[in-house]
Amino acid sequence: MTNRQRLKAVLHYESYDRIPVVSFGFWTETLQKWCQEGHIPKDQVYDRPMADGEYEQINRTLGFDFNWHSLIGLPMGLLDPVFEETVLEKYPDGKQKIRNKEGSIVIVSPNIVSIPKEVGHTLVDRKSWEEHYIPRLSYGKEALDLNMYESLKKENETREEPLGIFCGSLLGRLRNWLGLMDFSFLWYDDPELFTDIVNTIGDTMYRQTKNILETGVQFDFAHFWEDVCGNDGPLVLPEVVRDVAGPHYKKITNLLKEYNIDIVSLDCDGCIDQLVPIWLENGVNTMFPIEVGRWNASIGPWREKYGKSLLGVGGMNKKVFAQDYAAIDKEIERMKPFIEMGGFIPCPDHRIAPDAKWENVQYYCDKMHELNF
Repeated sequence: MTNRQRLKAVLHYESYDRIPVVSFGFWTETLQKWCQEGHIPKDQVYDRPMADGEYEQINRTLGFDFNWHSLIGLPMGLLDPVFEETVLEKYPDGKQKIRNKEGSIVIVSPNIVSIPKEVGHTLVDRKSWEEHYIPRLSYGKEALDLNMYESLKKENETREEPLGIFCGSLLGRLRNWLGLMDFSFLWYDDPELFTDIVNTIGDTMYRQTKNILETGVQFDFAHFWEDVCGNDGPLVLPEVVRDVAGPHYKKITNLLKEYNIDIVSLDCDGCIDQLVPIWLENGVNTMFPIEVGRWNASIGPWREKYGKSLLGVGGMNKKVFAQDYAAIDKEIERMKPFIEMGGFIPCPDHRIAPDAKWENVQYYCDKMHELNF
């Protein structure tokens, strides 16, 4: 079987030869460390954690079959013209205050690759929304690389690796533009503006997803990104997700069904339990990456509660990569019952961190192939 066939068979509860061994990528610091240790060449050290399409060679060397983020589609952030990255202030210790490409004002520290500290935002009210953001969301077919889609269309019947369509982000993108605090409060301060922004984003996502589907490329699954949960649950009221974002999820997932796409995953870290039923009822049926966290998430309780309609990719505690073979064996054994239930593909529950040992990741991949689930 091809990896494309395996993915569909597992998530459709059909027979398959073995479970695919799936990756979620790597942090840049991880690649830098592995390069210094001699495991990968310098040209495979990418300077951004979202370089999903460039991980293919590293994945093959380690033993992964493919990266779940094998996606094309909507941009993660704003479209061109994005904000020009501008240095607003320099500090004696080398730090810089920068307005980034999404309009957020952040403090960047030299030689440190991490999430920068946010100190301000361009999006603060209706005026800034209408002036700076709406124009950057008004786009259509002219934004598509039609040559790329035409090339992919020719591979519809022969493609062996899975290909997903990225449908965008209704809430996670807004959280980036507003900052965590203002995102959490905007619904209370100005519910009309919050709703208008989500509606504009949702309409844009639907229109461009439809344009991509109309190119004739056959996709194996669809994917959203949100990241609107923390250790203790959602960063936005579940009823707001249901009432404001829900109709847009539903409209897009209904469109996907028209093109025979019935595997729809959504990436959200943190404790997502309160949002799972909302996503399910609106056509998002595959939870990813099922971050284990201190709340010990797994697909097991969700499957008991919601049945076989709920699918999952993820749920493998990446922290064992920093330990030893015994810890990895124990983690694989923990996941075994979930694999046997069907409709679940193990995958590290986030990008592999710098404390991961190369030989441990390789051992995990080898063991998964050897066990031949």
